[in-house]
Amino acid sequence: MPLKLTPYFVMNGNAAEAIDFYQKALDAKVIFKQTFQEMPENPEFPLAEEAKNLISHAMLQIGESELMFSDQMPGSRATSGDQLTICITSPDKEQSETIFAKLSDGGKINMPLQETFFSPAYGMVTDKFGIAFQIFTEGKE
Repeated sequence: MPLKLTPYFVMNGNAAEAIDFYQKALDAKVIFKQTFQEMPENPEFPLAEEAKNLISHAMLQIGESELMFSDQMPGSRATSGDQLTICITSPDKEQSETIFAKLSDGGKINMPLQETFFSPAYGMVTDKFGIAFQIFTEGKE
């Protein structure tokens, strides 16, 4: 079996909101979603009340790709950064425009969606969760 890379987003208590956002923005399907409360109990590590409804693990299917999510446990923080970007490849300029607009909602446009020498529509955006995306439209050689 060949290697497979899956982006895994670690969130600060807002994984459920992020899952809902990406479900709508990218027409994703929830394959699996579990809260910490739904996991088997470990008496050595009692679960804090504020962690019970946080996401312990979730997976979204987007076309042929997957995204995974979890929340940090209370008291821990994930740090947003630009060391990871997700490149979304679309065969269609209109689809790229729709995705770009949805991901931009509440986020920051780093490079407007535009024609480039390598793509009829390419742009970069950081969404409201601090995740950086490149939108690449196929079509130019």
